[in-house]
Amino acid sequence: MDNLTNFLAVDLGAESGRVILGKLDSGHLQLEEVHRFANGPVRTPDGLHWDVLRLWSEIKTGIGMAVHKYGTQIAGIGLDTWGVDFGLLDHNGALLGNPYHYRDSRNDGMLEEAFMRLPRDLIFEQTGIQFMQINTLYQLLSMVKSQAAALSAAETLLMMPDLFNYWLTGVKTSEFSIASTSQCYDPRQGGWSLPVLKAMGIPTHIFAPIVQPGTVLGPLLSEVAEETGAQNIQVIAPATHDTGSAAVAVPATEKDYAWISSGTWSLMGLDSTIPVITPESLAFNLTNEGGVYGSIRLLKNITGLWLVQECRRTWAARGQELSYGEMTRLAADTAPLKSLVDPDAPDFSRPGDMPERIREFCRRTGQPVPESKGEIIRCALESLALKYRSVLIMLESVTGRQMEALHIVGGGTRNRLLNQFAANATGLKTITGPVEATAIGNILMQAVALGKIGSLSEGREVVRQSFEVETYQPQDRQAWDDAYQRFTSLLAG
Repeated sequence: MDNLTNFLAVDLGAESGRVILGKLDSGHLQLEEVHRFANGPVRTPDGLHWDVLRLWSEIKTGIGMAVHKYGTQIAGIGLDTWGVDFGLLDHNGALLGNPYHYRDSRNDGMLEEAFMRLPRDLIFEQTGIQFMQINTLYQLLSMVKSQAAALSAAETLLMMPDLFNYWLTGVKTSEFSIASTSQCYDPRQGGWSLPVLKAMGIPTHIFAPIVQPGTVLGPLLSEVAEETGAQNIQVIAPATHDTGSAAVAVPATEKDYAWISSGTWSLMGLDSTIPVITPESLAFNLTNEGGVYGSIRLLKNITGLWLVQECRRTWAARGQELSYGEMTRLAADTAPLKSLVDPDAPDFSRPGDMPERIREFCRRTGQPVPESKGEIIRCALESLALKYRSVLIMLESVTGRQMEALHIVGGGTRNRLLNQFAANATGLKTITGPVEATAIGNILMQAVALGKIGSLSEGREVVRQSFEVETYQPQDRQAWDDAYQRFTSLLAG
């Protein structure tokens, strides 16, 4: 491994974005946050969108700040984002409108519409992806059904990280891990699922060539280099889906382990060498997404800290500002396991008055209604941990593997109460960290691409040498076993 090399990771999440500098030096990695900025949906008369031009401006600002501090000592730039959303380009490469947010209501009813065009089991057989109305496939189907002018005019579809990479380099590609989130990709054939696309009436010519994580896309466009001062820096596609990058940074030593990338969403899964596309995985609505080195991430999307984030936003709008730490402390001082919700119930899918929605769910299901802020947050956190147990049972069932440990990475690991709940609910030793797993995995794949790291195992050794983790042992097992029996009766499916 070579000595000091600097990399920039641009990591865009559903709540915030960061530009992080990684200093890789003789097997040790240090991170420095260069620039942080807010992200979130913007509502216009035609729906819910991402403010993509502001994000693009913030990306360039962050690159410029890093170059101002480190000059030409930056070897690579890698970018990752959330999944499923996309931009459409015309024949001149111009963006045809602000990309829609996955929570936009245009997706309502599109699952049912899709199943009228192609049976559910055949869609799963072709794509191996869980059925969620936020998926790219159903967003596109809504455009087909409404005869959207943008789709008719489109020459190229680029997933969100691919769009920003195009603006950085002028290269139009779709990286494997982000392409696989779309439910337009066939993991067995290794290409876009043309039969599914044709059945939905979606034009197939708009999909870009697929490249693997670790592909060097090329240098920055001259105008971007001039604006940011970033000369002779290569842009590399890591696993551009943020969960794909986070999975790279899991510092596991166990043979069989499950992992959670914890944030607005909790993405819970395990690594597989092949897609698991079976009647059982279909029944569980599991998903097969692309990883690094051609691997598959068998996982399930769980509504994560979104419930807590929306509670905080609702209270702040009423003039009651609370930090996440304050909300967690209130929850810790509240009686345990009184009321539970299914975090993935449709009740909680959209922005709105989340505290009242949690109360209404409990009221409707005949449970004690949480009234205080602490009771509401504890209900959300305990329910999320019990959902982890439910998904763990699914993963073990379809693979025939018994997990030895649970690794949790990402920003959600800062919530130590949730971490302990996860250990209690699953009965597994739970190891948390690193917090900045997505940026770390992004940087490690850049280092692989440029020959600074030789393998994934070498990269994970870098993680173990560089970042602290914390271990939680299961507690109060009988109480959590009893709660799980109550929880299963609440599941929407």
